[in-house]
Amino acid sequence: MRILIVTDAWLPQVNGVVRTHQALQAELAKKDIDVHFITPLDFRTIPCPSYPEIELSLFPYRRMARMIKEMRPNAIHISTEGPLGLAARKFCVKHALPFTTAFHTRFPEYVEARLGIPARFTNKIMKWFHKPSAAIMTATKSLRDELRSQGFNNVVTWTRGINTETFYPRAKEKKDAKRPIFLYVGRVAIEKNIEAFLELDLPGSKIVVGDGPLLKELKLKYKDVNFQGKKEGDELARAYADADVFVFPSLTDTFGLVLLEALASGVPVAAFPVTGPLDVIGDAPVGKLNMDLQQACIEALEADPAVCRDYALEFSWEVCAQMFLDNLNAFETKRIPS
Repeated sequence: MRILIVTDAWLPQVNGVVRTHQALQAELAKKDIDVHFITPLDFRTIPCPSYPEIELSLFPYRRMARMIKEMRPNAIHISTEGPLGLAARKFCVKHALPFTTAFHTRFPEYVEARLGIPARFTNKIMKWFHKPSAAIMTATKSLRDELRSQGFNNVVTWTRGINTETFYPRAKEKKDAKRPIFLYVGRVAIEKNIEAFLELDLPGSKIVVGDGPLLKELKLKYKDVNFQGKKEGDELARAYADADVFVFPSLTDTFGLVLLEALASGVPVAAFPVTGPLDVIGDAPVGKLNMDLQQACIEALEADPAVCRDYALEFSWEVCAQMFLDNLNAFETKRIPS
């Protein structure tokens, strides 16, 4: 079986979408399934206005059509609603080819936060984009139910996993920071609601790991916060394990893979009780969800690191990959035109 995934989110970006794609490819390879990607690396691009870390592909349709015809995949999955996603959608609709899509990001809320365009307008575009999809994959049951209530059809669940061999509890080594250490990992961007964390009056230290358009501005504004920039691999895993509480201030993420990475590292989570944290954490004793984020941070300190680790072990990329396959197999494939 040959699967094609079209995504506007790809390396060198570091985010949950990219990590999910990489883990998915590795798991499906174990089943002798070929996964091919069409990404911005295959096209001429320009930096996204207000977010230069994201590359936007220029006029991709003709090359997109040629690449799909050459790859002749058995299944096509469109992961993002950007230029590449639009081009792939156009090709599939034109040739009556079934395809699946993913609802990784609350794009309408992001656009509203960045540009002030009301989410209700962008939601109409999202419904148009996903309407022909054979299956709209979402990471959580609550988001699936929410989208269905908004008129999205064919919504299915596709959960996430965690690499517990990379992320695991380690001895606390951060000797130059006052404890407790409250950690944020993710994009330093307005849609992440990061200032809800930075504004908190917490004991100990605040550490931010990640890059983004607000990094320089927030460094100047919050002198008491340790901004460490982007980290990957073992360096990132050590940053998690050295923290005492992982703080997740986002109100718009559809899942939050970083939640699992923190829990696998034996670090409890403090977050708002919204989609993502509610699905991943719920009422499990691995942190605290509270609309008072400061209170959540303090109470999360009481969670048992061993319980956090055991809880994270229930999530696997193997299950994630099988759910993805099941969603693809739910519809009939058609021959790609030559």
